[in-house]
Amino acid sequence: MWPTSIPFQVTDWANVPATEYPGESGTAFWRSLQFGSLRVRLVEYSPGYLADHWCQKGHILYVVSGVLETELETGEVFRMLPGMSYEVSDEQSSHRSRTDVGATLFVVDGDFLAAKTTQSSL
Repeated sequence: MWPTSIPFQVTDWANVPATEYPGESGTAFWRSLQFGSLRVRLVEYSPGYLADHWCQKGHILYVVSGVLETELETGEVFRMLPGMSYEVSDEQSSHRSRTDVGATLFVVDGDFLAAKTTQSSL
């Protein structure tokens, strides 16, 4: 469900508390804002980070700094540098993140990325 509105606000991400998520190796630190079903995050991966799971959720992800490697369960690997992004809907591609040098990401996700099970008629 979408929020009815988000009033204008400025976010100083340094003042948003970080939550620590250990990976298979390394650590992820999430600073998150929630607006109804819309989530906005600044995510920092430590050097040597490897996710501990294959993710099925949709994301719009932008690399702010560092180098991110996104691996698909099919074996494809995408090397992403600052200024690059990816976009994927829920349940479209199993993916996981890793980085040798660390990375900072801006991530938007929520119900709007749910895979549609029916097609609308035109």
